[in-house]
Amino acid sequence: MAGGGQEGTTLEYTPTWVVAVVCTVIVAISLGAERLLHYTGKYLKKKNQKPLYEALLKVKEELMLLGFISLMLTVSQGRIVNICVSPDAMKALLPCSLPAEPSAGEGSLTAPGGHHRRLLAEGAAGVGYCAARNKVPLLSLEGLHHLHIFIFVLAIVHVVFSVTTIVFGSAKIRKWRKWEESISKDNYDTQEALKHKVTQVHQHEFIKKRFSGFAKHSAFMGWVHCFFKQFHASVTKEDYAALRLGFIMTHCRGNPKFNFHKYMIRALEDDFKKVVGISWYLWIFVVIFLLLNVKGWHTYFWIAFIPFILLLAVGTKLEHVITQLAQEVAEKHVAIEGELVVQPSDNHFWFRRPRIVLIFIHFILFQNAFEIAFFFWIWVQYGFDSCIMGRVQYIIPRLIISVFIQVLCSYSTLPLYALVTQMGTHFKKSIFDEHVQVGLLGWANTAKRNKGAGSAAAAGDGSSKPGNGSTGGIQMAGLGKREPTPVAQQSNVEISTGS
Repeated sequence: MAGGGQEGTTLEYTPTWVVAVVCTVIVAISLGAERLLHYTGKYLKKKNQKPLYEALLKVKEELMLLGFISLMLTVSQGRIVNICVSPDAMKALLPCSLPAEPSAGEGSLTAPGGHHRRLLAEGAAGVGYCAARNKVPLLSLEGLHHLHIFIFVLAIVHVVFSVTTIVFGSAKIRKWRKWEESISKDNYDTQEALKHKVTQVHQHEFIKKRFSGFAKHSAFMGWVHCFFKQFHASVTKEDYAALRLGFIMTHCRGNPKFNFHKYMIRALEDDFKKVVGISWYLWIFVVIFLLLNVKGWHTYFWIAFIPFILLLAVGTKLEHVITQLAQEVAEKHVAIEGELVVQPSDNHFWFRRPRIVLIFIHFILFQNAFEIAFFFWIWVQYGFDSCIMGRVQYIIPRLIISVFIQVLCSYSTLPLYALVTQMGTHFKKSIFDEHVQVGLLGWANTAKRNKGAGSAAAAGDGSSKPGNGSTGGIQMAGLGKREPTPVAQQSNVEISTGS
């Protein structure tokens, strides 16, 4: 392994100062990144941003997974290059055509893009091992190195894109705070408004904007209207006020001054920690793409339309949910007593599951990050003229689509998701502040433990249950005094939902 060239020199013949300098740089960069994540976590905990802190922990998990993948590739690379297959098997499903018939001894060490370097001397040993059997290595060391870099770049780009989307989307959602404050300053009592006010339904601004014109008489035109609505003024103040009142009257009627905007932000932060990770089904998608990335199929071009079409479908569906809520009220009533109130329901969502929208957004963000990561990886690793990159007429549309997806998802789809998914049958646990959630979980766990221990003595059961109930009631009452949340009315519902 000592070889005559500098490229094959081992640590036995490498100056100690070189080893020390390289090791110092690597350790310094690693510790700097670790300290940055550590202090970011401390800052988020100090600001009581628990959902964002949990999202940061999710990022650490992804980095740990990347480290494990790196370790597996490093440890197993010697065995992988010693896996020999028939030369004919290596000619099928190629991303690029072979420039010439390679010889048995050097075909697996030279990449089509012109990178004629050996990473380690074991690569030549692996080739010689397979050449002696008239076969070729399954994957060269250089190929393993490139695959290693691609996986790392993909995970980093996905995290960055997810954070960027959430940051810009949350910035737009926070602009709705002025709507919340404006509605709260009206200082009306919902119950009194329902008793004394008569609303002409078809003259209401929410109904006029959402259920009128051609969309009123044609279901197809209604979908078309929803499709274009997502590009401009996807959510108006009338939409926000109507959906806010519908949520409050359904889930917390006793608290008409409930801060719906604050709840919506907490719910979005809770969902963010699910979006920032890379789930198993996303890794399956990566493997399928790598399998189908065959020369002449232009898979990289066609696959860019998957998140594009899915994003348009999700945005249209979310807009259509608002239209359906308006349609239900308009078809049932001409005039109503009090404010116009929509009725949240899971029936308006795909498969009666509002949460499925989050899965689609997760896939869209990952696929878009995959497009960008793959583009820059090919560009840096093999050059812009690589056959994997494809022709310019295929490259430009992909980049335009990726930018469009990122902008639309940040400024339209994500805010729509944050608002419209609250129109399901059930509310999310984010309706309670963190200290209330802790109190509810503690009370529920205590009740479960006491129920399990209830078989000890019948007399003990009779005396302990009232005590536990009163203790839970005191705890709930104390927590409820901190902020007027609908805990007193909804605690039983939340506990049953969580279990």
